[in-house]
Amino acid sequence: MFTGLVSDVGNVRLVEPRGELRRVRIACGYDPASIALGASICCAGACLTAVATGAGEGPGWFDVDVGAETLARTTAGAWRVGTRLNLERSLKVGDELGGHIVTGHVDGVAELLSRADFDAMARFDIRAPRALARFIAEKGSICLDGTSLTVNAVEAEVFSVLLIPHTLAVTTWGERRAGDRLNIEVDLMARYAARLAEAPR
Repeated sequence: MFTGLVSDVGNVRLVEPRGELRRVRIACGYDPASIALGASICCAGACLTAVATGAGEGPGWFDVDVGAETLARTTAGAWRVGTRLNLERSLKVGDELGGHIVTGHVDGVAELLSRADFDAMARFDIRAPRALARFIAEKGSICLDGTSLTVNAVEAEVFSVLLIPHTLAVTTWGERRAGDRLNIEVDLMARYAARLAEAPR
């Protein structure tokens, strides 16, 4: 479980095909001694399992195995050496829940349509996959590339988010441009509310 508050930006150092899996090495600022094998780390919005750790690239690195389902449903299939990824360690009991509840189970891939910069901030217009649009509401929460954001406006499948200077500086959002693809996870409560509404009475 995560909050969508990015705690580091990692850098892909190795992508190694292993049949239907890809082994990916991510350099990060986390102390490798603090990453237990089997720990969950949110990588650009996708919950992945640390299968190896080590030192030597900055403070350290960790490896994840990315399976066929994740490769098909997220942007992970496009990760290359040099790709920068928003990272978040999993929640511990007692941690502050400052964003919103994020599972790391990516629902699909959205498209960034436009970016407008003003007053050191940036507004992004994004097209959600049609099947997910009904879960997105004005002033609701959305997780994009592992970042918890508030939806400013919605029109059909297009919605907008506004990022403050701090978020642009400490995540990969400062690099985002029109045409980029983003991992999207809709709000968990919206998903369950829709499911309950559809259930037979």
